[in-house]
Order: sequence, then C-alpha cells, then structure tokens
Amino acid sequence: MSWIPLFSTALGAVIGIAATLLADWTRANRNQREESRTVRRQLYGDYLAALSLTRHHLRVAARNAGSPIEDKARLALEAFEAGGAYQARYQVALVAPGHVTDASTAAFNALRSLRDLIEGGGGANSDPAFREAQQQWAARFAALRNCMRVDLGLDQGEKQP
Repeated sequence: MSWIPLFSTALGAVIGIAATLLADWTRANRNQREESRTVRRQLYGDYLAALSLTRHHLRVAARNAGSPIEDKARLALEAFEAGGAYQARYQVALVAPGHVTDASTAAFNALRSLRDLIEGGGGANSDPAFREAQQQWAARFAALRNCMRVDLGLDQGEKQP
C-alpha cells in the first residue's frame, strides 16, 4: 500500500482548511476595522456639530451687547448645555486615538475660553482678547477636523497655516 496518495490528500485538506480559516480571519478583521471606523465617523461628526452649535450659541450671547453682564454670563453657560459639547467630548475620548483626543481637548478648551470671556462681559469684536480667542478657537477647530480626517483615512492631512 502506498502512503503517497493518503499523505497528499491529508496535506490538501490541511491546506484547504488553513486557507479558509485565514480568509475568514482576514474578513472578520476587515469588518471589525470598518465597523470601528463607522462608529468613529459618526461620533466625530456629532462632536463637530456639537462644538459648532455651542459656538453659535456663544456668538448669540456675545452679540447681546446691550444686555447686563449677568444675562450674557447666563447665555454663555446655557450655550454649553444646549450644544451638548460636554457629552460628545467624552464619547469621542472613549474611541478616538490619542492625537484626536488631544486635538479635541484643545478645541474644547479654546471654546471654553470664549465662554469665559463672554461671561466676564467681553465678546465685542473690537476687543483684542476676544478676537485672539476667536482665532485660537478657529485654529484648534481646524486642527481637530484635520486629525479626525486623517484618523478616518479620508486624506493625509491638510496644510496648516
């Protein structure tokens, strides 16, 4: 009796099983990466929208030039509640890599600085401190968007001014 046909049949079966397992493992990893990317894309979009909405509410508070400082301070505080930036920030921190979380924190802190200026009675476009805070916010927000795009593989990053 020859062992060669039996051996070649067994070897073929092992190769077939190994190839199938490798293909299934590769497909499962790809699906998991795509699902993770989809979740991050949704959270990133929600967070950017929350920051933008918060910024809009802060702009409304700042434009109440004739209002007493207490009213502007109340509107500035309400802007953070209405915008939902706090909640979205913590969700992003759970799933984002470190460089996105760092950019998220920087953008959030820049937005909070705007809020603090408005609470203190500032917010006029003629105020140099307010203009500087607005520029810081815009730069941090752009950097955050860029980090998120790179993390999602949408581009290799935009040129920063």
